[in-house]
Amino acid sequence: MLPEIMQDLASEYEDTLGKFKKDLAKIRTGRANVGMLDGVRVEYYGSTTPLNQVATLRVPEPRMITIQPWEKTVIPDIEKAITSADLGLNPSNDGTMIRVPIPALTGERREELVRQARRLGEDHKIALRNQRREANDMVKQLEKASDITEDDMHRTFDEINSLTDKYTAKVDAFLEKKEEEIREV
Repeated sequence: MLPEIMQDLASEYEDTLGKFKKDLAKIRTGRANVGMLDGVRVEYYGSTTPLNQVATLRVPEPRMITIQPWEKTVIPDIEKAITSADLGLNPSNDGTMIRVPIPALTGERREELVRQARRLGEDHKIALRNQRREANDMVKQLEKASDITEDDMHRTFDEINSLTDKYTAKVDAFLEKKEEEIREV
């Protein structure tokens, strides 16, 4: 029973870490990254569709994203979707391709993005702690039902805490790396 709890917890932690990486990728760093456009959805044949499912996205240079739609008729919809996504980006097209220049970040905007990244990091650490609490509660219930000994319970608590510390350190490492990217001029 205890190994299953630890496996489930590790799986939940991996999911949380994956979500954190995705959320961090959406934060601008001053460099072009197609992940910045992950949340953009385009009206396409009557349904909202993710941008990467109606066009090919590329980063030909550090401050430019190019979008090659599969159908030219969808170009105005893509531009509208990018503009309305409130990313601070201004797309332009030449009739066949959309270019999205990534403007340089000001010092003030960089600090704002760092604060946003830290908030994300804290939110994901809270999620890890909540998952730890749930796992600890399951272990306590097993001990109350006399399915495991008190020594097993305390040993498992230590394992859970060490696993939590390991994933919290991973969140901190990703956050530190992102802060460096944001502050890089």
